[in-house]
Amino acid sequence: MALIIDGHNDLPMRLRAVSGSSVTGLDQPRPGLHTDLPRLRAGGVGGQFWSVYVPSDLPEPVALAATLEQIDLVHRMVALYPGELEIAYTAADVSRIMAAGRIASLIGVEGGHCLAGSTGVLRSLARLGVRYVTLTHNHHTAWADSAASPPQVGGLSAEGRAIVREMQRIGVLVDLSHVAPVTMHAALDEADAPVIFSHSGARAVTDHVRNVPDDVLTRLPANGGVVQLTFVSSFVSAAARDWAAAADAEWERLGLSPVAEPWPRCPRPGEPSSSVPVATSPDPAAEPAFRAWLAAHPKPVATVAQVADHVDHAREVAGVDHVGLGGDFDGTPEVPAGLSDVSGYPALLGELAARGWSEPDLLKLASGNILRAMRDAEEQASDPLWPTRP
Repeated sequence: MALIIDGHNDLPMRLRAVSGSSVTGLDQPRPGLHTDLPRLRAGGVGGQFWSVYVPSDLPEPVALAATLEQIDLVHRMVALYPGELEIAYTAADVSRIMAAGRIASLIGVEGGHCLAGSTGVLRSLARLGVRYVTLTHNHHTAWADSAASPPQVGGLSAEGRAIVREMQRIGVLVDLSHVAPVTMHAALDEADAPVIFSHSGARAVTDHVRNVPDDVLTRLPANGGVVQLTFVSSFVSAAARDWAAAADAEWERLGLSPVAEPWPRCPRPGEPSSSVPVATSPDPAAEPAFRAWLAAHPKPVATVAQVADHVDHAREVAGVDHVGLGGDFDGTPEVPAGLSDVSGYPALLGELAARGWSEPDLLKLASGNILRAMRDAEEQASDPLWPTRP
């Protein structure tokens, strides 16, 4: 079975929310999470980009502090399970760790708000092991436009273009998931080394603002970049997208309170994680005023075949050398049937094999393409900042 290098997993965020950032117990099945070590093994995951996401509406200095806490969580998680996990800084590290039977653990920062407008912060995060930065999340930064709102700076400002150049100079991958199409084009205009999409779908298959248009996919071969196709139901299924929009509209029509994103603080020094309040999201089905609408509008279920449709389309437009996988497990409650957790990758590979994908092409999708993009970015970096091994 091909080992997977997945582009995006939000387990650090979920651990912060459900266990006060404790990293214990991941060697056992963890109900309520998509991810634990046994299921990573069952899914054939050999490398994982752990997202150190923090909300994009936080003030930037607060977002930076929270990002450092999330990076600390990843390092603590790896330290607690040295037989299973190891931090990877380079493509060569990833290959070595996978060959040794451990899971290569990489770090991705999800949102340029975490840089607080500072290339010094960017360089410092790179030294801590950050291998990609997503230019925005769901809010614009002062220098880059998000997909979630109409553009304000025309994609990238002069500052944004300088940040992209600095990322490429030091070997940090530019991640274009979450950004507006105009930002995608601006970054590709600026980039010489490969860019990535860590967790996005194909917009021609499902017209969602988070997905990648064909006129961007066609530019990936010249750049050497990789689009890592995601499993988020509303990104892969038009029916799931439409249902989610209708549910949000009904919730608002009923005047129900917005669902706040859980973001608990980390434990203070010497404070047990169990003393930090656990954040929970309300269950819409438990809201009496909403139940009648839910009963009349059953939620559609996305499928493995629909995910495969996105993979097939991206391959057709960008080419087989420019596709990968980025599930977004533990970053969304809505995943397709058959891909309910990180053990599900073989189901997708099996679906693609049944559609005629060869073993060499499946190996490219699973890990080969993102490894190649990492190597190319490293080779083109004039001043890489990852730690030097003795």
